[in-house]
Amino acid sequence: MTALSQRATEQLQARARELNARLDQLKAAGLALDLTRGKPAADQLDLSNALDGILRGDYRLKDGTDARNYGGLLGIPEARALGATLLDTTPDRVIAGGNSSLSLMQLVVDAALRVGLWGAGSAWQRETDTPRFLCPVPGYDRHFAICEALGIEMVTVPMTDHGPDMDAVEARVAADPGIRGIWCVPKYSNPTGCVYSDAVVARMAQLPKRAAAHFLVMWDNAYAVHDLEQPSPKLASLAPLTIAAGTDDNVVQFTSTSKITFAGAGVAFLAASPSVVKALEKHMGTMTIGPDKINQLRHVRLLEGRIAQHMQQHAALLRPKFAAVLERLDHSLGDLGIATWTRPKGGYFISLDTLPGIAQRVIERARAIGVTLTPAGATFPYGADPNDCNIRIAPTFPRLADVEAATDVFVLCVELESIEQILARRLAS
Repeated sequence: MTALSQRATEQLQARARELNARLDQLKAAGLALDLTRGKPAADQLDLSNALDGILRGDYRLKDGTDARNYGGLLGIPEARALGATLLDTTPDRVIAGGNSSLSLMQLVVDAALRVGLWGAGSAWQRETDTPRFLCPVPGYDRHFAICEALGIEMVTVPMTDHGPDMDAVEARVAADPGIRGIWCVPKYSNPTGCVYSDAVVARMAQLPKRAAAHFLVMWDNAYAVHDLEQPSPKLASLAPLTIAAGTDDNVVQFTSTSKITFAGAGVAFLAASPSVVKALEKHMGTMTIGPDKINQLRHVRLLEGRIAQHMQQHAALLRPKFAAVLERLDHSLGDLGIATWTRPKGGYFISLDTLPGIAQRVIERARAIGVTLTPAGATFPYGADPNDCNIRIAPTFPRLADVEAATDVFVLCVELESIEQILARRLAS
């Protein structure tokens, strides 16, 4: 096919009429399709139904402790070991919590901001009036929400196919002493699906040396084992690099089982240096006596020694959905010169960039037809995409047939909005 920008005006006008007619037919069909959030589908949740009743009345830990009682602020030893497996570290560095890794992230940032994680006087709010965070974009909206809720200013840096643009990151931290941290999703980054290269991971381990005191790398490895293909891309292990660099106290890693077992009843983990774990333990001690140790124990019984096997079952359910989206993008938009998109090998999202200035209109047009997508701008701090071009596609939750139908509507909307923009610019010139 000829790129849209190279077609005659009359051809574009005729194609616009065709697309409008097709969309009118689809609107009359009364569609109600949702691609907004990366949730696991019911068949994925079914893979963990054995959690229900798996303990069979045996609540004893390996050391004989009764998990039904108080205590164990850092989590049960078996769960900390499970978290260490996911985060490629040692159990003594792990805190196993409740079902939400976001709650652990909020805990860490709030503690660093108000009380400090590095001893008396280390709180960010004592050191700077306006603490700031680096946010690689496009990125994860809930990370941005934490900063916004705590009054932390966000500064964007671009993402590349290999991770954050480290030249830009290093220049920012060197020039701005108010920058206190950076958000990272290092494997199958949300939403692009990229995996940080070894070089990016190595430079990230050195980054706190270039930054102001008490800088924090927030390493959200949410998709550590969420591979769609084998062999899967490997992510370099961060902890040994930070230990060697002497920046171990400036990195906190996170993950959870929320997209491994039950999204609403998983186990979240963080990993940090012994001194930071101790500081967080003290901070947590005022708000809880311990996490849900029963849930932690049943996760251990389900997953211990079989994480890879379990995740292969997830991949088998997800691959057809990702393939359906990519096939339709390739077939309908591949030669038109109006969009680019990622081809992730894991994770939960596909990231698409339209022509500048039309992402919001694409989403609004799709919604009018009955297809709901993540709001335009959600992948940027404050919901403001300066180019109005990025759209996050989340194909995991709907049935395969609904993914196919929703993507069919989506590609029509992208093409029509692109044609209208091209025609408007020709008319204006």
